[in-house]
Amino acid sequence: MGWQLYTLTGSALDLGLVGLAQFVPMILLTLVVGQVADRCDRRRVVTVCEGVKAAAAATLALGTIGGWQSKASLLAVVAILGAAQAFENPAMTALVPDVVTRPLIAPAMAWVISAGQTAQIAGPALGGFLYALGPGAAYFTSGALFVLSGALATVIRTERTARTREPITIATVFSGVAFIQSRRVLLGTMSLDLFAVLLGGATALLPVYARDILHAGPGGLGLLRSAPAVGALATSVFLARHPLERRIGSTLFRSVIVFGAATAVFGLSTNFALSLVALSVLGAADVVSMVIRSSLAQIRTPDAMRGRVSAVSSLFTGTSNQLGAFESGLAAALLGAVPAVLLGGLGTIAVAALWMALFPELRRLRTFEE
Repeated sequence: MGWQLYTLTGSALDLGLVGLAQFVPMILLTLVVGQVADRCDRRRVVTVCEGVKAAAAATLALGTIGGWQSKASLLAVVAILGAAQAFENPAMTALVPDVVTRPLIAPAMAWVISAGQTAQIAGPALGGFLYALGPGAAYFTSGALFVLSGALATVIRTERTARTREPITIATVFSGVAFIQSRRVLLGTMSLDLFAVLLGGATALLPVYARDILHAGPGGLGLLRSAPAVGALATSVFLARHPLERRIGSTLFRSVIVFGAATAVFGLSTNFALSLVALSVLGAADVVSMVIRSSLAQIRTPDAMRGRVSAVSSLFTGTSNQLGAFESGLAAALLGAVPAVLLGGLGTIAVAALWMALFPELRRLRTFEE
């Protein structure tokens, strides 16, 4: 979608609008989706959301083939995809403790992330090569895989637990936010990810780098998009086999600093191979913080609250990713792509240093259960 939009308009700012269009539904629906994840069958929520995404992919394919695809139609479909993802993320995350026992949550989260990273390696690379046949081929393939995902979600076996359905009040609607505010470790990890990735959102500008700086074409864009997932997959598989058990806090801050440094290296690189390496390191560092953040949230949250807490966590993550994409596009439009990415990487390092001072208990955290 990013390549097609950039081909239509040639504007880096429009790439940022893709992130903004995904972000707006997420922030508007955050308080609703948490309630849905805690009150409904989480598998059914995931299935419905995959069906909506399949319909959105089919719409993109038909619009491209029919010749009526435009900037407005692309952004409208992105917003629908963002809404579906807003409902799916907390339900999917909260499913993990329904499937495994408490001691296995951290390695299970690592396996979940490794599965996602595997898809992010194969998906963008396949999408880049399918795009050579036309955007319609990429969109139809994506739609078929969404249908398959929805079907698989229906057969997940979970421990059936009776959930108490509290009356919906102002207090219950905002209870996820209140819970996180009362746990400084959770607040520190989520806000650190928010501001670090908000500044280090270099991946939103990959179409600019692929076409104008590295001259790699759509196939090269697919490889660039896959590179962070390569590093993330290797790291997540390692963490699944060798779970983090000690020095959780210091490991978190080191990973964020490495993420920022890798972002800066990518921003300055004009060599395709070096760019791939920098993005792989970036992905490896990012997955360490993802595993720590998601494991802490699931281990330290009671089941009745997991949907709402996961919804707020998804808002933090979505804000950092989608709003970070908008920030990167805006900064690139004002400063140029290279200065925007470089300053973002350095800003991420500065945020890590500031958070070490603001959340000393997070820096000193040794175990997930501590």
